[in-house]
Amino acid sequence: MGLVLMSEHELQRIEVLAQVLDGSLRTATAAELLGVSQRQVQRLVREVQDNGAMAVRHKLRGRPSNNRIGDLKRDYILSLIRSDYPDFGPTLAAETLAERHTIRVSSETLRKWMISDGLWQSRSQRRRVHRPRLRREAVGELIQIDGSEHRWFEDRGPACTLLVFIDDATGALMHLRFVRSESTESYFAALADYLHEHGLPVAFYSDKHSVFRVNKAEARSGHGMTQFGRALSELNIEILCANSSQAKGRVERANRTLQDRLVKELRLAGISDMAAGNDFLPGFIARHNLRFAHPPARPENLHRPVNLPASRLRDILCVRDQRQVGASLVVHYERQKFILDDSEHARSAIGRYVETYAWPDRPFEIRWKGLSLPYRIFDPAQQRVTHTAITENKRLGDVLAFIKTQQDVDPPQVGPVGKQRTRYTPTGKPGRGKKGWVERRAERRAAEAQAFAPPPAE
Repeated sequence: MGLVLMSEHELQRIEVLAQVLDGSLRTATAAELLGVSQRQVQRLVREVQDNGAMAVRHKLRGRPSNNRIGDLKRDYILSLIRSDYPDFGPTLAAETLAERHTIRVSSETLRKWMISDGLWQSRSQRRRVHRPRLRREAVGELIQIDGSEHRWFEDRGPACTLLVFIDDATGALMHLRFVRSESTESYFAALADYLHEHGLPVAFYSDKHSVFRVNKAEARSGHGMTQFGRALSELNIEILCANSSQAKGRVERANRTLQDRLVKELRLAGISDMAAGNDFLPGFIARHNLRFAHPPARPENLHRPVNLPASRLRDILCVRDQRQVGASLVVHYERQKFILDDSEHARSAIGRYVETYAWPDRPFEIRWKGLSLPYRIFDPAQQRVTHTAITENKRLGDVLAFIKTQQDVDPPQVGPVGKQRTRYTPTGKPGRGKKGWVERRAERRAAEAQAFAPPPAE
């Protein structure tokens, strides 16, 4: 006889009935323990004597239920889901079948059917498996960069963003910097400190933030680079974008560690602002790397020296663009008008594209053939955030701070009211262009009436 599968309830019944058979337990007591009548106990004892332990097993074990849904109905339901609701989950599919087709089936039954038929995957089956990537072998070969927005100073200061530069080969923190938000200017400032401290790495590894990558399809008709990407190209540094957060897991795990350890150390040091925090970071980096950094597989350092003068590096790490000079020596930039001073050099740039240089800590410059063009701003008060401007989530804090500053300085402006419709304002001038057929017909009839009119009486 092979193995006999039994439930725990059936095993308890066998134990009680065995005691009744050997005379150690009365029938009345066994009936109380099993919750059945004495006649039922006597019937079970006789069946055990005749058929053994198999007598207490449920007779439908291993056989289909008498209340199960038929195969024909099951196939019809699955065909409906396959043809009309292929992307529905089991719960929504069960509700839709009951509402639209008056077919009632439990969501769990439908889940089992859809899984067995390949129409649905369980949560464990849908989970993507990310295989670990081996570390790079040398320092400076790949530097992962990311920004982590967090309340780094807890309730002692406003929330800000920490820019993190971490070496992929060793897991060492290469550079940290507190900024208001992830912007091109903040990454330029952090990159300048990184280059001064370490040199030029081979490549940076980042996410798909718009600072690093042109994400708009309509903007890819140009050179296809962001300002940060253009600067790295001039410095001969490659920028690579990860397809998922797991791909740059080293910097993501470092962010999680920093949000625990760095926050507590800032609290113990009594630091509550970004300036003091940036002064505190070099010592923290040294202690962190001593505790968590790994030795590289190869001892060489792939960072290259920055063989550029400070002025040239400053011109690279800025927001550069090109603008056309109008006939009246006007250059439009960021909703402002820059009027160039009249000179022979400025007149030679009319109709041409000049280069604009914008720094966060220096005045705006307009250059033509390498020479700076003096200018004056037509209306400095018009620089403001456009109403309903599209703002990225990671720059929201910086934009709101700028808006608050403008609201404290500028009074509210009363705009137009009513519906947004184009209004026609009569000018009183005669119309231009060809005359319509109505006007031509009126003129023709007037000429005919004048030609056939009788002569005036003498």
